[in-house]
Amino acid sequence: MRLSNFLSRFHPVALALALGCAAPQVAQAVTPFQIADIRIEGLARTDAGSVFSALPFRTGDNYTDEKAVVALRALFASGHFKDVRIDVEGPVVVVVVQERPIIAHVDFVGAKEFDRDTLIRSLKDVGVADGMPFDRAQADRAEQEIKRQYLTRSLYGAEVVTTITPIEKNQVNVSFSVTEGGVARIRDIHITGNQAFSEVELIDQLDLTPGGLMTWYTKSDRYSQTKLNADRETLRSFYLNRGYLEFDIASSQVAISPDKQDIGITINVKEGQHYTVTGVKLTGDYLGQDEAFGALVSIRPGQAYRLDDVAATIRAFNERFGLFGYAFARIEALPQVDRKTGQVVMTLHADPGRRAYVRRIQISGNTRTRDEVIRREVRQFESAWYDGRRIRLSRDRIDRLGYFSQVDVEQQEVPGSPDEVDLTFTVKEKPNGSMMIGATYSTADHLGFNASVRQDNIFGSGNYFGIDFNTTTATRMLNFSSVDPYFTEDGVSRSFDMYYRTNKPINSQGEQYKLVTVGGSVRFGVPVTELDKVFLGGGLERTDILASSALPEYYFRYRADYGTSSVTVPLTLGWQRDGRDNAMAPNSGTYQRVNLELGAFGDTRYFRSNAQIQQFWPFTKTVTLGVNAEMGYGVGLMNRPYPVFKNFYAGGLGTVRSFDQNSLGPVDVTGAYIGGSRRLNLNSELYVPFPGVGHDRSLRIFGYADAGNVWNETENLQLSSLRASVGVGLSWMSPVGPLKFSYGKPVRYFPQDKIQNFQFQMGTAF
Repeated sequence: MRLSNFLSRFHPVALALALGCAAPQVAQAVTPFQIADIRIEGLARTDAGSVFSALPFRTGDNYTDEKAVVALRALFASGHFKDVRIDVEGPVVVVVVQERPIIAHVDFVGAKEFDRDTLIRSLKDVGVADGMPFDRAQADRAEQEIKRQYLTRSLYGAEVVTTITPIEKNQVNVSFSVTEGGVARIRDIHITGNQAFSEVELIDQLDLTPGGLMTWYTKSDRYSQTKLNADRETLRSFYLNRGYLEFDIASSQVAISPDKQDIGITINVKEGQHYTVTGVKLTGDYLGQDEAFGALVSIRPGQAYRLDDVAATIRAFNERFGLFGYAFARIEALPQVDRKTGQVVMTLHADPGRRAYVRRIQISGNTRTRDEVIRREVRQFESAWYDGRRIRLSRDRIDRLGYFSQVDVEQQEVPGSPDEVDLTFTVKEKPNGSMMIGATYSTADHLGFNASVRQDNIFGSGNYFGIDFNTTTATRMLNFSSVDPYFTEDGVSRSFDMYYRTNKPINSQGEQYKLVTVGGSVRFGVPVTELDKVFLGGGLERTDILASSALPEYYFRYRADYGTSSVTVPLTLGWQRDGRDNAMAPNSGTYQRVNLELGAFGDTRYFRSNAQIQQFWPFTKTVTLGVNAEMGYGVGLMNRPYPVFKNFYAGGLGTVRSFDQNSLGPVDVTGAYIGGSRRLNLNSELYVPFPGVGHDRSLRIFGYADAGNVWNETENLQLSSLRASVGVGLSWMSPVGPLKFSYGKPVRYFPQDKIQNFQFQMGTAF
């Protein structure tokens, strides 16, 4: 008797229904018997063990039609077989299978919008990938998935044709031929139902925009449902922060043209009534610190209701509860609305819950960076009381490493233990290698070039290694440096530097001289607080003043008095505090540093200091003001002059723009710019969004104002001799680093000054 007479040709999709209908007949078809043997036929690739494991019977068991039905269902559900039947030959059960073809290769033709790896990953989730069993239904789902991917890029006219090509050994090649078509762009956006604010003002809040001058860069004219949902929430926040407590979006419609190239969006809003806050009440348990919590309230009676104020207050309350170990405090904001008067009283009800301690801390998302590199920045300890301040500090310290584009911390309550919490720090790694390039050109110095290759998190160890190179007609510099930020377990850092520099002061009458400095140094950084570090170091360097003719007089006299070569042993002491939110493109915070250098041994005796402070203020979410001030001072000791090769320089990139590089300050009688032992440098930059890019901070324009100069030991620092310039520029966070273009003009200068209006550089702010 063959059960396959009614089961063997059923399609898997219809199998369940067929089995349900046929089961009563099967029960009468075979008399139960004891199984003497089980034989599997038709296997080529699938392991026999996986078939046996799916069978509900074994040798020696009784065989029934009910067990056969269960076996067929299990084997079809495995996805490995195109057809299955069960034959009975006396006391032997024979399972005959027909394996599905295996996908040998998945290919894409005409797909340009996505790289192949992206499409392969998306199709693997629906069961289509090299080495997987082929199923036509899964291929159809894969085709729909590809179309869905194209919809996210506003390619609504994309068409996909699937071709299945059988090959030897029961394999198939799957090819998806894609006709992408043109990108559907937003033609217009309309908002209806608005009365308090104009349509133009509301549309300015959205990230989606109709096509414009810069939409080729921002791609904001490409529609996606995700972006529209985000813009709906943006509109909601806009109204809720202006007193419209009952604002609602009634609906939104998206219309696409017949040729699938133009999209129109209409958003229908209900503004509701405007409300003013008349009072704030605190209820619940505030740990006996009602006054302290009251001081954290951002909601101001007499002002319009603002959702951001409510959220900031709840956030501040949660943070304060976290200081005392209450990880799951619940704060409810309960508005009491009086529609007749347009007034609202806010009640903030607090339930601190139970005090908790941290059971376990986990690190997630790091594929390259070692766990210990991240964990050593964590200030919250396992098996210790939950401390919200330490957790925030840990997150900030991990973020300041600069290895990650995103750092999040999540807390989960331990099931069955309401007084325990697990923490997970999730990071998103970014490329840690960087290349910075800058160039200048002037009639005197011709083309100048500087470059650096740096690896911050080399091999995931947290160590830094860098090579810097700079060359112009006047200077050459090659520097190798490495930093181990955790030379000791306590966080003491160690850095090595080796350098080779040559310098020819510009504007000289001759070309046969140069200063050559070769040296190295080691420096240790000792953390004093979470933001402060003290640096101690020493070095050894040799400077040669070489010339065959036309040596500037300033260098000639120094060489005549102290020889062609000078060996210096500089000892250094420094302090640094970095409170910026981002080192590459700061938006807020302060950076301060002081470096002191003492030449106490060798052929020179001198003292050299340099102090710098940077401050950044965010005026709005997109407008930032940054200022920079730097002062340098050097003096000779023990009746020796200040070494000429330790001079400061000013002019050009990094100091006073619109002037030639290093062209400010004292001028030798031969016409060479020789720098000086004193320097003052002042910079300011105001960043605003580039027109048409919305809130994108990666492309901004800025206006700048610079002032500064250098003086020698015999001159006083006089503000009347400062040079100054103003200008505008473009800042772009390009894939290879921050890029700046600037064009400016000097507003305070002297006839002998060398002007350079256009400059560009790659690097950090200022």
